[in-house]
Formats: sequence, C-alpha cells, structure tokens
Amino acid sequence: MDLGVRGKSALVTGGSRGLGKYAALALAQEGCNVAICARSGEALQHAVKELHALGVSAVGVEADVATERGTSLVFRRAMEALGPVDILVNNVGGAVGRDIDSATDEGWQVTLQLNLFAAIRLIRLCLPAMKERRWGRVINIASIWGREHGGGLTYMTAKAALIAFSKHLALEVAGTGITVNSVAPGSIAFPGGSWERFQQTNPPEVVQEFIRNNLPMGRFGWPEPVAALVAFLASRQADLLSGACINVDGGQSRSLI
Repeated sequence: MDLGVRGKSALVTGGSRGLGKYAALALAQEGCNVAICARSGEALQHAVKELHALGVSAVGVEADVATERGTSLVFRRAMEALGPVDILVNNVGGAVGRDIDSATDEGWQVTLQLNLFAAIRLIRLCLPAMKERRWGRVINIASIWGREHGGGLTYMTAKAALIAFSKHLALEVAGTGITVNSVAPGSIAFPGGSWERFQQTNPPEVVQEFIRNNLPMGRFGWPEPVAALVAFLASRQADLLSGACINVDGGQSRSLI
C-alpha cells in the first residue's frame, strides 16, 4: 500500500529510542524526511544515522520538550532543516508519582509537562502552516491507561487528558485537511524501556504472573505494530480517521470503548 507521504516532513518527539524511534523509522521507510528530538545526544545521533541510511533527510535536536524553550527550539530546528511540519508525532512521556501520597506538586507538574503540555505547545506551533496548506497529521502517543484504570495516578491522569485533548482538537480542525488521533499502546517492551526493566529486575515467577494475568497473547508487546499504526495514521489512506484513540495492546485492555 502506498501511504502517499513521500517527501513529507515529520517531527517525532522522544525519537532517539523506543516507540518514538520506531515511529520515526517507519515514517522514513515511507519516504518522509524526519526530525527527532531527545535529551540524550549520543543516542539521538545514532538514531539520525539510521534514518539517513533509509535515504531521507533527517535531523536530531537535543532538547527537553517538557520546557517551553525546548519545544520552541525543536520546532525551529525542524523547520530550518526540513521546512514546515506536515506530520507531528507527540511521543515523549513519563511520570513521577504513582499514588496520592507520592505525587507531589512537582511530580504532577513534571508529568503533565511531559505528557500533555509538550504536545499542546508543539501542536500550537505546527498548526498554522498545516492549516495554510490544508493538510496535516497530528498523532499523540497515549496509553491504554489513559482509557481505563491502570498504571500510576499521575501517568493515568495525564494520558487521559491527552486523549481528551486530541478528541476535542480533532473536532476543532475537522474540515481543514488536518486529522488528529491518539494511539494507546499496552505493555510494549523495547531496549531501555520500563517493561524491559520490569522483566530484568523481577523474579521470573513475578514476570510470568503478570503475563498470565494481563497479557492474553502470552507475551509483552513489541514496538513495530505501534510504529506501523503511526505511519498509517500519518498517511493519505487515513483521511477519514480523526478523533480516534486506537489501542495496540494484544487484547490487554478490558474496556468495550
């Protein structure tokens, strides 16, 4: 299937590893020029080399998009290197504070900045040019724990807010040629990720119990299907898909909606 995005410019946050890196590679494989950002310079440059190897233009920006300065820097460098952003993938995330007792005001601020406000700021920066060209794709990486109960308190709250924001924005820009969707991964394992650490730091019987109780496929998820969905949502084949939140979880979530 030709996704029709060859030559488009994409910006992926948190693109040096994990889901962000796989999403950037999936877009590059479709011919998109890609800008990625991360806080780690070494991993970032390695990811840029992988993108260049696919025959596209690529740039890496070392910045913290949890800050207004960081989002502005990433946007400016992406524009300078690749031109106006056609496809924005807000992937960066994380959390501080798992319950009401451990979630301080600072922890709430960090979590909301990472998962919600970084996305909002970059969307605000990218939307004007998308509206002018009457085409654009915004894809926000949420979580199944933003759709139903699970995970830590701050993380769940922030991802639920991101899903709600995505839905509202999709309706705001409907008819402009811009679509807005969110993707809700389940327990996806990748090198350096939290689910890899969970498997490495817990006894085998604890890991197997988690798999037995939570993962119907009998294994943790892997990032390629998430990246493939991102590439499809970014494509011209997905013109009628907007305002959706799509699970990629191997049946892990329990909600009917």
